[in-house]
Amino acid sequence: MKRIALTVLFLFIFLIILFYWVGNESKVSDSSLNGEKPQEFLTQEAEGENSEEEKTITEELKEAVSTVLEGAKEIFVEDNINIVAIGDSLTQGVGDSSGNGGYVGIIEETLQENNQDFQIKNFGKRGNRTDQLLDRLKEEEISSSLQEADVIVITIGANDIMKVVKNNFTSLGYEDFESELPQYEDRLSSIFQTIRSQNKDAHIYLVGLFNPFEQYFSDIPELDQIVYDWNRISKDVVDRYANVNYIPIKDLFSGSTEDLYYEDNFHPNLRGYRLMAERILSHLKDEIVRQNGEEI
Repeated sequence: MKRIALTVLFLFIFLIILFYWVGNESKVSDSSLNGEKPQEFLTQEAEGENSEEEKTITEELKEAVSTVLEGAKEIFVEDNINIVAIGDSLTQGVGDSSGNGGYVGIIEETLQENNQDFQIKNFGKRGNRTDQLLDRLKEEEISSSLQEADVIVITIGANDIMKVVKNNFTSLGYEDFESELPQYEDRLSSIFQTIRSQNKDAHIYLVGLFNPFEQYFSDIPELDQIVYDWNRISKDVVDRYANVNYIPIKDLFSGSTEDLYYEDNFHPNLRGYRLMAERILSHLKDEIVRQNGEEI
């Protein structure tokens, strides 16, 4: 497993294409593959459609997610809970053709329907890596929102993997990802330290990564190992901090017979985000109620 086969190289070239696409709005200043700026492609995002089919799906998803909160009307023991979601394209909701903001939008609708008193802010930005998120934490709007937050949900890490691909595409090996892990670990730890310097009490949740290429390249174990390694380091970092929790989602997408991906075969579709929202809500419920000594 020390060197990825030649066929995997072509796969990662495809990943590089996706990297430039998902990083388009992050304005990453790194040099391109040939020293020139790549032509923009795959830049049009899906417009929210109001078809009857999508309306039906949306209602179905609302009902499914609402079951997470059934019998638990007081998930948040405090009044007027402040939720901040921050991170990459998964928090932004890229791939949600309803235009509702992915898992964040589904959580918002679910809490509204369950008469929860809350505010939610979404600072997801397509293409964000850990280093870029660290810089964004210093922005006045984000910093002030984090200071007032009771709950903070983070998605980050996928674009760090993509950067390894971009920087090593001519001789890409598993060891390239392995050697980057300590730097990723340090940056992720710095993210939690920075948030804690702004807010000592908020419940923080880091959402794990999934492997979107498993459905097409299940015979390439290195891909799954890379995602596993990133998730393992993420969980290790999370475990060092009080009131910081890790939410796994890889299992939601792994081996699923249901279509959970947007047409780019990279981001979740509406159904994929539904599963994410259910999992995240479940952890919010279990952790906050448990830590306040109450039972559902």
